[in-house]
Amino acid sequence: MSTPLPRRTVLAAACTAGCLTAAGCSSTQPRQDESAPAEITASEVPVGGGIVLADTQLVITQPEAGVFRAFSAVCTHQGCTVSEVTDGFIGCRCHGSRFSIVDGSVIRSPAPEPLPARTVTRTGGVLTVNRSEQITDRDRRVFVRSGE
Repeated sequence: MSTPLPRRTVLAAACTAGCLTAAGCSSTQPRQDESAPAEITASEVPVGGGIVLADTQLVITQPEAGVFRAFSAVCTHQGCTVSEVTDGFIGCRCHGSRFSIVDGSVIRSPAPEPLPARTVTRTGGVLTVNRSEQITDRDRRVFVRSGE
């Protein structure tokens, strides 16, 4: 016959196990500075398409040769990270929203708003995206052409 454990012992063991589990799941890698600019080589962005940078929550597109645009990669529907850039649109696999590679506007709902645009500059072959500066609707036409 076994002796029942006191309730305090069981609770203490459960709390210890929970704390150890949480500590084991935490990342030891430093978090990226979310305000730091992101850089990518222009040659990595295909003409007529783009690239999703999930680690920096950005999408960079090149709708036509030498024209670069940047947007937040967070879908405006429910906050999923968009997953692909194909056939002239940015796609979110969570619920099927699609956005234009030209201006981030909604092509297919359920997303209620366009992807927020970000400032992109080109120096030589390097594109730099300011992740903390959002372009307003008035400035949404801003883009970078080769040689600028």
